[in-house]
Parts: sequence; structure tokens; C-alpha cells
Amino acid sequence: MISVLMSVKDDSQNLPRAIDSIISQTYTDFEFLINDDGSADKSLEIIYSYADKDERIKIYKNDLNIGLTKSLNKLISFSSGDYIARQDSDDYSEENRFEIQLKVLREGGFDACTSRARIIGSNRKIPNLSFYIPNKLAIKYKNPFIHGSLLINKKTLSVLENYNEKFYYAQDYKLFTDLIDNGYKVKNLNMPLYNLNILNNISTKHLKEQEYYAECVRRKIKL
Repeated sequence: MISVLMSVKDDSQNLPRAIDSIISQTYTDFEFLINDDGSADKSLEIIYSYADKDERIKIYKNDLNIGLTKSLNKLISFSSGDYIARQDSDDYSEENRFEIQLKVLREGGFDACTSRARIIGSNRKIPNLSFYIPNKLAIKYKNPFIHGSLLINKKTLSVLENYNEKFYYAQDYKLFTDLIDNGYKVKNLNMPLYNLNILNNISTKHLKEQEYYAECVRRKIKL
């Protein structure tokens, strides 16, 4: 079984599209853990409306905002699946994403699998040029993986002690770097199975903070 993790903060505008893309997956053996991280809008109300219709959705709530890193670790602690999948509330997945990624993990002997993404509102795919550079080289300079498209073996994630909570931002860059540095096999699929929002997201709203933590990853700085 796959445990899908999503943490939401004030994203009622995009949330229905994200949830629909998960509950409509062609691969159906999953639980969908959604955490509301102190939203002040109607995000939690929307989550409950979906949970009433789909028993695979499990709701968690933070009274105060604790950030994405701690929220993801919280959801991992409640997860029951053999694999952990990510989904961001302002993005959406293609309906065959899990089916394809799970097949890659099982048949290819990979520990984790991501895919390229289409930028919402355009036909542009990312990563662009960095996709064609070997992961071990590319990751020294930037994160060549799309976090929201991640499917990872839960045992692998456990060995790495899940997300490093000292990285309030760039927690995905830290995780992928640790995976590569420890010799785990990560497959980045060329086909775009994920659709990425780049407007007013965490990365753009907190660009300076993201870059600080990313630089810590690149320089191997222990926080």
C-alpha cells in the first residue's frame, strides 16, 4: 500500500484539484493522509467534505503552523503503507502516476522514483537541462528532483530518519542529497507525471530562506 502525504496551509483555491488528482488514480491501494497546518481559510472544510466521500482520506490538524518538514514527519509517523508518496496542495498528479512509479520501483530495484513535471499553464517541462545530467553531479549544484512527484520505499526513508527537521526549507533537497550520498537508487522519469504550480508557492514566497537552506545542503553544513 502507498501512503500519500499532503500538508495544506491556506490553499482552498487549489486544494480540490490536488485531492481529485489523487483519489482518481488508476492505482487504488493507498491511504491519503492530509494535514491542515493551521489554515485560516476553508482548506480544512474542503478536506472534510472529501473525507466524507472517500474513506481512504485521513485528516490531521495542527492548531498552529509548524511548517512542511515537521508536518510531513508527523504524517509519516501515522502512515501504514510500504511506500510513501508526496503531493503538494497547489499541484496535481496525472491519473496513472502511482501505477507507473510503483512498477518502476518494483521492477527496476529502485529505492525512490520521481518524474519531470509540466508547469501549470504552459507546456514547459522541468527539470530542463539538469534532467540530462547524472544525478550525482547535478545534485551538487541544485535539486534535480520534483519533491511533489516523489514515491519512496518507506524502509529507505526510515533508515535516513525521515526528513531532517533542522531544514525548515529545502527539506527535499536535503533528503535527495542524503539518498544519493548514501548510495540509494533514485529513478527520475522523463515522462511528466506531475503538474507544478510556480506562482505564489512556498519557494517563491520564501526565496531567501529557501536559498539559505539549499546552500547549507550544498556545503554539507550541519545545522
